[in-house]
Amino acid sequence: MQHHNSSKVTEILLLGFQNFQNLNIFSFLLILIIYIVTVCGNLLIMLVVSYSRSLHSPMYFFLTQLSLSDILLTTTIVPNMLQTVLYEKSYVSFIGCLSQFYCFSASEALECLLLTVMSYDRYQAICNPLHYTSIMDFTFCLRIILVFWLIIFIMMLMIILTLSHLDFCGPNIIDHFFCDLEPLLELSCSDTFIMKMESLVLAILFAICPLTVVIVSYMYIIFTILKIPSVTGRQKTFSTCSAHLTVVSIFYGSIIIIYVFPRDQNAKTLLSLQNANALLSLFYTIVTPLLNPMVYSLSNRDIKQALRKLLTNFSYYFAN
Repeated sequence: MQHHNSSKVTEILLLGFQNFQNLNIFSFLLILIIYIVTVCGNLLIMLVVSYSRSLHSPMYFFLTQLSLSDILLTTTIVPNMLQTVLYEKSYVSFIGCLSQFYCFSASEALECLLLTVMSYDRYQAICNPLHYTSIMDFTFCLRIILVFWLIIFIMMLMIILTLSHLDFCGPNIIDHFFCDLEPLLELSCSDTFIMKMESLVLAILFAICPLTVVIVSYMYIIFTILKIPSVTGRQKTFSTCSAHLTVVSIFYGSIIIIYVFPRDQNAKTLLSLQNANALLSLFYTIVTPLLNPMVYSLSNRDIKQALRKLLTNFSYYFAN
């Protein structure tokens, strides 16, 4: 018998942050400022890398893709979140909710893969410097990005198709500020076993495997750095990957904490758990994209020099 989607839920109610009703205006302005700074900061990173010839290298090419991923992530989450914060709730169509989850999960998956290939780039540069230019050429970088987008498009489309064929009979309330997978599955009255198995495959493919590659890469990097005889040489070599390591720690740290949080059926504990998860989700969906360009611009000498040169040229252009 052919299966038809008999979903009765046509729109989703997002409750957002129920414990911050008295800070609506302040929270709205704060999130709006963070969003504007995030978009401008990441666009500035992309502009600086494109403008400066000295930054036309694989690491900075991947950095522009990371900035693009951060812009996509925040633009997917923040506009609807602002409505949720201001009015203490917001309604999203079921199709809109699936679309938001698709864009969110795609940008998160892309960020995981980009952080992985950036760690591989640092591994090649530090552990295999003589063959670095032949391995990490522009063709390889372009191909790997296209492969990433293709894999993400196919895998996330598979998840969305499976999710859209579940029955959602109500209720239609999600105690979160965006449409994530687990809250959506809690609304379904269908058997979600296949959906959970697919999400497990995605977690392995886009989170566990990339994190393993990052850890292994940095183990080799650390062993190589420790072999450098001078302290100055070790510090200078490590400084080339300190920004990336900081971003990886912030990004994966918040995600790991969410998924290792203890589950408790006690209502009071569960309520505090939901609040904690919401705040941590806010951290890796809003704060991390804000911090990424700051970390790279403040700790990277090449980007700071290129940024000063760009601002000087712009000032000279407008002055004349």
